Amino acid sequence: MPPELHVLDFWVGEWEVFLVTGPKDGDNRIAKLLGGFALQESWTGTDGHEGKSWFYFYRPEKRWKQIWVTDGGFVKEKALVEGQAEGGVRFRGEIPLGDGRELLDQTTLTPLPDGRVRQVIEQSLDGGVTWQTGYDAYYVRRVKKP
Repeated sequence: MPPELHVLDFWVGEWEVFLVTGPKDGDNRIAKLLGGFALQESWTGTDGHEGKSWFYFYRPEKRWKQIWVTDGGFVKEKALVEGQAEGGVRFRGEIPLGDGRELLDQTTLTPLPDGRVRQVIEQSLDGGVTWQTGYDAYYVRRVKKP
């Protein structure tokens, strides 16, 4: 089994998600599928909206790819572009805009020493020269009750 299959292991589990500013934003469940060659993300926001993401290991490129779909019909695709020194990962993709431009969209997932995971989603309209943070949250592992 390729060692790259384990780069997202830190994110597998059931989570409560809190914005860095404090309030709870939703719940997320990340599950391994198909012998570890895929992951499914199931998001439910506190507003009741849902999203699902499928990550899959693409063998020809030896990297993970993702497709995200919401209950509002929004879709985006990303691919792993780099690992982080802290053991995290960064995914990046392009979102076509109605005016012909493309928005670069990247997600960085970083495991923290206390067991939480930080997720930062950023966008760039200038090809990655500057980035605007659109989402910044902490994933807190849900404690299973006996």
